[in-house]
This record gives sequence, C-alpha cells and structure tokens, in this order.
Amino acid sequence: QVQLVESGGGLVQAGGSLRLSCAASGRTFSRYAMGWFRQAPGKEREFVAAISWSGTTTNYADSVKGRFTISRDNRKNTVYLQMNSLKPEDTAVYYCAAPDTSYYLGASRNRYDAWGQGTQVTVSS
Repeated sequence: QVQLVESGGGLVQAGGSLRLSCAASGRTFSRYAMGWFRQAPGKEREFVAAISWSGTTTNYADSVKGRFTISRDNRKNTVYLQMNSLKPEDTAVYYCAAPDTSYYLGASRNRYDAWGQGTQVTVSS
C-alpha cells in the first residue's frame, strides 16, 4: 500500500504561481506513474496531470496545458505540480494519486487506487 502526503497549497492572486508537492511511501514509487486531480466545491473530482515512472511522458488536462507542469524526483519519492498563471477557476482541493498499474497515465479516477488527503488551493481575483 502506498501513502501520499500533499503540501504547498495556499492562497494566491490571479496570475500568480504555486508549487505543490506529494511525498510517497510504501510502494516502489520510482516504478509507478503518478497523477494529480482536483475537486472544486460542488463539482466532480477531475484529472489535472499525470507523469510516467521515468518522468519522460506526461499527460495534461486541456484546461491546464501550458500553465501547469508535472515533474518528479524519484530519489526523493516526490512528485510536483508547478502551477503558473493561476486563475480563479483553478480554486480547488488538489489530490495526488497513484494508479492501479505502473504505466497508467490516463484521466479515469477509477484507475487510481491510492489518494492523498488533499491540499487547498485558492486563487483570488
């Protein structure tokens, strides 16, 4: 079983930046893809980005392409989400997630079987 702990959320003005971190333990982190999701109040949890175990392949939701960057450091068992040009509509709780298979980079929530507790990101206008 893998444990995931997110950090780095906060309050930022529109146009600003934040970097989220997710520290993993318990599973062979370096052999698994990882993903980020978010959930705004009253909305479904939605896919944001995913990264392959090697870091060479990434997948992004259209809404964040060109603004967010997912990366990882396998020596530190940590995955990151750099968020630039933030918009009020990016306000949500952001979750780190691990897929049920090592290679999955897709957007289906059902394919992720480990989740962190979430970190709040609030973007003011």
